Amino acid sequence: MPAPELSSTHLVLIPSYDTGPKLFETVAAARAHWQPVWIVIDGSNDGTGEQLQSMVAGDNGVRVFLLPRNQGKGAAVLHGLREAAAAGYTHALTMDSDGQHPADLIESFMRASQRAPQAMILGKPVFGPEAPRARVLGRKISNGLVAVETLWGGIADCLYGFRVYPIVPLIDVMHSQPWMRRFDFDIEAAVRLVWRGVPPINLPAPVKYLSLEEGGVSHFNYVRDNLLLTWMHARLLLGGLVRMPWLLLQRLLGRSG
Repeated sequence: MPAPELSSTHLVLIPSYDTGPKLFETVAAARAHWQPVWIVIDGSNDGTGEQLQSMVAGDNGVRVFLLPRNQGKGAAVLHGLREAAAAGYTHALTMDSDGQHPADLIESFMRASQRAPQAMILGKPVFGPEAPRARVLGRKISNGLVAVETLWGGIADCLYGFRVYPIVPLIDVMHSQPWMRRFDFDIEAAVRLVWRGVPPINLPAPVKYLSLEEGGVSHFNYVRDNLLLTWMHARLLLGGLVRMPWLLLQRLLGRSG
């Protein structure tokens, strides 16, 4: 199968932290469907960053960035976005490195973004029977809060990290405040972009929850990260309340148009 044509506007951006061998499978799968693919190694201690650099040496379709210490998913994505903007790219599809996201849908998400470059293309997860019930319930709670924070701004799922962002608005949002650097990135990015007037387009996409035997890796800490999400939603609810008149006007204008 020939390699995809190298895009000059849209790239795949994969943050990774101690993912193990699953990282190589994820990169290979993404590489089979799109070029370029960029990987930001967020201070991993498992040697995968150095191994990946060696494996893709001389491949113009792949770049690997090694961060000296772990800073969090959002910080890793921001590093990649800055590099992408400097290189002239306009959009980035983010996906997890642990094999949960469907690489075979990369091209269709990118094409949707090319048709509507002003929008963000958000994956709407389709869960399999293996999905943990606690995680699915937690998503419903977060999605309900995000609906209020954006005045029902059209975000079907706020946590699914398989999505295409317009790069410049997202960098501007992240530079405007100190948050969104860790597990809070996916939710806050979607909410704050809606606040800026970036429309969401939701596309269904399956999500896998891999067992340890299948190479699944999770760095979610239920105490630390739920506290982080609680503080984040408190900020966003307050921000949504302040923006409520503008959001209401935006909805009314959208309906009248």
